[in-house]
Amino acid sequence: MVAKQHGGEFDVLIVGAGLSGIAAAAHLTMQCPGKSYAIIEQRADMGGTWDLFRYPGIRSDSDMHTLGYRFKPWTEAKAIADGPAIHKYVHETAEEYGITQHIRFRHRVLGADWSTEKACWTVTARREEDGAEVQFTANFLFMCAGYYDYDQGYRPEFPQEASFAGRIIHPQHWPEDLNYAGKKVVVIGSGATAVTIVPVMAETAAKVTMLQRTPTYMASRPAKDWLANSLRAILPDMTAYKITRWRNILMQRFTYNMARKKPQKMSKRLLDMTRKMLPADYPTFEKDFQPPYTPWEQRLCLVPDADMFNAISSGSAEIVTDHIDHFTAKGIKLKSGRELEADIIVTATGLNLVMMGKTELRIDGRPTVPSEHVSYKGTMFNDIPNMASVFGYVNASWTLKTDIVADYVCRLLKTMDAKGAQIANPHLADADMPRLPWVEDFSSGYFARSFDKLPKNGDRHPWRVLQDYKAEKKILTEEPVDDGVMLFSKAGAMAKPLDAAAAPMLEAAE
Repeated sequence: MVAKQHGGEFDVLIVGAGLSGIAAAAHLTMQCPGKSYAIIEQRADMGGTWDLFRYPGIRSDSDMHTLGYRFKPWTEAKAIADGPAIHKYVHETAEEYGITQHIRFRHRVLGADWSTEKACWTVTARREEDGAEVQFTANFLFMCAGYYDYDQGYRPEFPQEASFAGRIIHPQHWPEDLNYAGKKVVVIGSGATAVTIVPVMAETAAKVTMLQRTPTYMASRPAKDWLANSLRAILPDMTAYKITRWRNILMQRFTYNMARKKPQKMSKRLLDMTRKMLPADYPTFEKDFQPPYTPWEQRLCLVPDADMFNAISSGSAEIVTDHIDHFTAKGIKLKSGRELEADIIVTATGLNLVMMGKTELRIDGRPTVPSEHVSYKGTMFNDIPNMASVFGYVNASWTLKTDIVADYVCRLLKTMDAKGAQIANPHLADADMPRLPWVEDFSSGYFARSFDKLPKNGDRHPWRVLQDYKAEKKILTEEPVDDGVMLFSKAGAMAKPLDAAAAPMLEAAE
């Protein structure tokens, strides 16, 4: 048996070098400059989502004034940015804050073991270049691995798909050699990925058909934010960015609240806006564009500069709402009896949701899984010490959550130092507290398929995930870190609070 190699000892170990991981490192650099850290990244480059996905038109489905970092202004003209521009932004941030040298690329995390006796995590990773297992140790573990399986997208099996004579492609594994010019393409799906791919492929393909079982709410907005660009012309970049950022945050929240409080009114408004973007004689509007659910039960699909609607209006793209019966050599036979001919079929069928990059956790030798724990302030989990995790918003930009979780982690580390504590454990004293779903009123397929794998929500603060940036910002940046729930202790004494009475006993025990 080959001995595991040692990768180093750190104060903080960050898992993932995507948007969240780079933000976490930048915040540590700014707020806790004395803390040593490393980032473990399974890919050969940073960027996460924006390095992985290469399908046509890959872009954000949130504006970059809220998806961008709070501390680094987005200065490009387009607020709805393409993948390469976001990838560049992540790289720029890493260079500006000296982060790149701290990243251990091509290291796939396998497991993380917590020791109360030593007050540290031992993280085992496999180095992809030679298969060697490398162990890193750190007092604090910061999980920034995203929310989906990078290895495999969600890919249902379709009847008789082996009979199809063309190519079947999942967007998560887009081939570099794919030439779709002049080809007939069917894109299965109606989510953000499909709505992104269809108009771009339609520019050169012979015809692109988006095949959906049910419609999704769509909302068009300009790719360029006129207010942001106007403000940047007369104000310093950071000032303009802050104004635009808060304007967009408030607008996002207003829209979401309206959708929840007055769903029928919001539904009518969205459908009226969509109807105006299409030809007046569009024959099957209700069937193709009116979802069977209310707005924000699933994410709205952003349509920048009406590109999807323009492709439909020009005839280069169409939407077909039907169910698949089976694949044929020529394409797809529908339940209605219609056959969609295709040279290429794109299965934009979604993601496989996972927590913490599929890392296997052990606490003092005992296996533990996130689904058995309750969220603490949407950041940590009950009775898992010294570990925070970023899981962004389903109703707003992901990175809004990243910034405030990083703020909280830095506050927690400073509090631990001030108390002379090595362990911070959010302890749930009420074993009978109801366990509620991690996210409520959200029916997207990738969540519906994974509810049993997700941590739980409690029925009271601080055991609630609020999906509300303004409220969580106050909780994570203003509420006391030492709140009576978080237990502080020294190595070997996780369950014993570190207070004036306990400290002498703990010191004597050492």
